[in-house]
Amino acid sequence: MLVRLILGLLMTVVGLAVAGKRVAFLYRLIKAGQPDTKRSDDLGARLFAQVREVFGQRKLLKWSVPGLAHFFTFWGFVILASVYLEAYGALFDERFAIPWIGHWAVLGFLQDFIAVAVAVSLGVFTIIRIRNAPARKDRASRFYGSHTSGAWLILIMIFNVVWTMFFFRGASSASGNFPYDNGAYVSLGVGNLLEPLGHSTTEVLETVGLLLHIGVMLVFLSIVLYSKHLHIFVAPINVSAKRLPDGLGPLLPMESGGKPIDFEDPGEDDTFGRGKIGDFTWKGMLDFATCTECGRCQSQCPAWNTGKPLSPKLVIMNLRDNLFEEAPYILAGTEHEEARPLVGPEADGGVIDPDVLWSCTTCGACVEQCPVDIEHVDHIVDMRRYQVMIESAFPTELGGLFKNLETKGNPWGQNNSERLAWTKDLGFDVPVFDGELAEDVEYVYWVGCAGAFDDQARKTVRATAELLHIAGLKYVVLGKEESCTGDPARRAGNEFLFQMMAQQTAETLNAVFEGREPRLRKIVTTCPHCLNTLSREYPDLDGHYEVVHHTQLLNRLVRGGQLTPVAPVDAGPRVTYHDPCYLGRHNKVYTPPRELVGATGATLEEMPRHADRALCCGAGGARMWMEEQIGKRINLERVDEAIATDASTIVTGCPFCRVMLTDGLVQRQSEQKAENVDVRDVAQLLLERVKAPEAAPKP
Repeated sequence: MLVRLILGLLMTVVGLAVAGKRVAFLYRLIKAGQPDTKRSDDLGARLFAQVREVFGQRKLLKWSVPGLAHFFTFWGFVILASVYLEAYGALFDERFAIPWIGHWAVLGFLQDFIAVAVAVSLGVFTIIRIRNAPARKDRASRFYGSHTSGAWLILIMIFNVVWTMFFFRGASSASGNFPYDNGAYVSLGVGNLLEPLGHSTTEVLETVGLLLHIGVMLVFLSIVLYSKHLHIFVAPINVSAKRLPDGLGPLLPMESGGKPIDFEDPGEDDTFGRGKIGDFTWKGMLDFATCTECGRCQSQCPAWNTGKPLSPKLVIMNLRDNLFEEAPYILAGTEHEEARPLVGPEADGGVIDPDVLWSCTTCGACVEQCPVDIEHVDHIVDMRRYQVMIESAFPTELGGLFKNLETKGNPWGQNNSERLAWTKDLGFDVPVFDGELAEDVEYVYWVGCAGAFDDQARKTVRATAELLHIAGLKYVVLGKEESCTGDPARRAGNEFLFQMMAQQTAETLNAVFEGREPRLRKIVTTCPHCLNTLSREYPDLDGHYEVVHHTQLLNRLVRGGQLTPVAPVDAGPRVTYHDPCYLGRHNKVYTPPRELVGATGATLEEMPRHADRALCCGAGGARMWMEEQIGKRINLERVDEAIATDASTIVTGCPFCRVMLTDGLVQRQSEQKAENVDVRDVAQLLLERVKAPEAAPKP
């Protein structure tokens, strides 16, 4: 007893000393990041996120087989902590049992059951890693670029935890020291096999098994702290500190030193975006340390899936590597004159290649799928901000976008006098704001730049206006008073331009709604980007409005009987619905568009990637105004997926998506494919099935 007590304690002291040194280093490094003061608000929601995502493994279980395997492995770590409590107790007392519950058969059964489940899960992980090995699938493997050797080491170490546990507990049972008489069926079974060896032998085996079990845990602890599996300890912290919008929602406002930047009078020491690794906040650094290299983000990324160099996983891994490279200088508070450029060509030693940075569509698929709530999009946009505002280094096409926004107030560079051109020949008068908002006007119809200037988007706003007219809904449009919300500038990294445009637009809307409380400041728009910006980002600029997407409002009108679709005589057309990223993942609007499709009598054929896993059209993140020169065009990938459903119509609810899908379809039709397929907005599909105005029920 004394020997194993001394050896066990000595091993523990050494193991904890090694681990403690690493923990102290990681704590000081992450704490050295820039302040982020918004990570401790709404403690109730953060506690719920911890329960749902850490203990409930919500995101991991979206991937059923690996998710279930990880679920059992996670709970193995939790439940088997009780086994280690028993192991350390056995160092002092060979008959130790946990007070009150230590002889409870249910606990013994639970310990053995979860250990067996972990062993089975290890087999599942092994099969998954072999079948999806980068050597077999290359870029198609979600493990491409991950440290696969380290992953195999961890699987081996977990297996060592399991077998040494059963070895120790079996020998303890054979020696008569085991606290459970029944329940722990595997441990008792191993004990039955060892019992014929004799009491003295099983006592020795018990000591060997006990020290092996403790030793494996201590070695495992150090391996975890020095590897990507650090997430075992920091993931719960990262989940608790995550952003808390419903959906991905807004980009974070620019801060420096933990305080919002005053763009009218910025401080001399203000940092604009992230120009070096030390510019990231502590939450950013925690993100880098938390990455599990699981590749779920990579497998969902539209850029990666079409042959581009952007992998959200590799972005985070490269930033993590750079963080550890620069750690001595960050902790010392000194500049590293020979530091690698954060953004620069790979040939020049850049951490993030410009082609990687500018391939992002900000679709948010990476953030949606990340099981540990890493905020990839925020970090990418923050690096863009520095490149645009400090380095003036951005794709040449964005120069034209910025100029059009500055001089014309819209990305297309059209004259504002044309903002009402879409209203011509509608057959009814579109009410235009005349300086005072009448009391009976319920909504301001925000047409947006696409709806005003793009020929395809005009069809959507015309259909929506006609449906609102049929329903008898009171609304007005702002016409020439409208200007771009600034969304393209912000996603492209030009935060200064966004602030200028957003403040102007917020002032306009506040003047329009003057005298109305925020809940009565209602806006409807056909553009998910405008929806997201007006509703989720303008509150930072004192712009508080109730904003809905046109599919949401139209669905309410259909449900309320103000719009009555007429069912087709024959079977309705087969349609497939493309989820816009800024409507779906960013704002969690999935059901209303689909209900509207159903209301028209059409048959909905879902694409394999839909709802929260929908593939981006390729236009987000200001990519709408950039050439796509690397790999396959994202819109072609999406159109090919839509064509494969055999639908006659591709419907969507976003003007940008409509442009991209139409362009992709035109190219495929030039190749004599899908010649009878067209692209329409949900509003157009609904308008075709709604009764004539005179037959519509009065509101």
